[in-house]
Amino acid sequence: MVRNAEPAVNGERRIGTFVSRRRSTALTSRLGMWLGVAFAACFVTGLLSHLIQHPPGWFWWPSRPVRLYQVTQGLHVAAGLACIPLLGAKLWAVYPRLFTWPPARSAMHAAERAGVAVLVAAALFQVASGLLNIARWYAPMPFFFTDGHYWVAWLGAGALLVHLGVQLPVVRTALTRRPPPARPDEPSRTRRELLLAVGAAVGLITVTTVGQTVRPFTPVTLLAPRQPGTGPQGVPVNRTAGAAGVLTAALDPGYRLIVTGPAGEHRLGLTELAALPQYTAVLPIACVEGWSSTANWTGVRLRDLAAMVGADPDRARVDLESLEATGRYRASTVAPAHTRDPLTLLALRLNGEILHPDHGYPTRLIAPNRPGVLQTKWVGRITVRNEP
Repeated sequence: MVRNAEPAVNGERRIGTFVSRRRSTALTSRLGMWLGVAFAACFVTGLLSHLIQHPPGWFWWPSRPVRLYQVTQGLHVAAGLACIPLLGAKLWAVYPRLFTWPPARSAMHAAERAGVAVLVAAALFQVASGLLNIARWYAPMPFFFTDGHYWVAWLGAGALLVHLGVQLPVVRTALTRRPPPARPDEPSRTRRELLLAVGAAVGLITVTTVGQTVRPFTPVTLLAPRQPGTGPQGVPVNRTAGAAGVLTAALDPGYRLIVTGPAGEHRLGLTELAALPQYTAVLPIACVEGWSSTANWTGVRLRDLAAMVGADPDRARVDLESLEATGRYRASTVAPAHTRDPLTLLALRLNGEILHPDHGYPTRLIAPNRPGVLQTKWVGRITVRNEP
């Protein structure tokens, strides 16, 4: 990469613009296609995760296959990490255009450049905030991550569609025309080597992080923030009982689970819960940060508790409240599709042992195909109602 000290030509370029023989419209187009695929995967899987956590009335999410959310959220984080080298290469390929002069030749050109600015800002924001989230470092973000990430994703998606509409003819021409003969001082393979280097970086990042979701890659998961086998009872933890402020209430010998439904209310201690029919399910905890860990969970089926208080297990909607006093996810709702699934448990044991306080002792929800933030821990109250 060298400096161009030539004078401006037709007023289109400023003195001091960085140039490189590796840059070309074809290179920029190929990088843009790769980045577009990664962005699309992130957008679709991220939107799905948001709808699951904040379901509108029309949305329905099944309980089977049990690992579907584990796959979609793992793909979301893997694609987001792959965007880092792709976005860096794309910005390197196009940034000399920032030095064109005049900056806007017409109102239409000014609008196009403003759209590109929005797209670049949104892409950088999404990658940076996503990295902070998977590292669980929220101090630099003066906003709730989920809200900011969601709305900026829509902003970026709109800017990307506009940009594609403007640039599609240019991209089509660049990718279909034959490349010009290489100059004597420019090896024909330089751009190809750059693309290979970017592809290798994407592959390296993926292989060294995807093991937090895909078990065969776990031994080489060097860059992942979570290792699947770490944590109490061999399962990672995001929020501990101490951080949630529930240790005293969770360890209280007088603990009673309050279950309320159409036929009245039951107050169940741990002895009464353990005396109910117990079932074991092999299910993953799949967190929004991309990591997941599969374990054996044992407890009472949620459908049995619904039937105990006079609800129809096949159409019961269940609200669970944690002993945690505050927090956005201290409560969650289980839709009928999950309530009636026999794998949905109010778990008392993990891998054959009594739940560790950090995993939700005295009891917690575990359900198939559900984000970890909705697998409510330290459950203190259950309210059951029949859907029409």
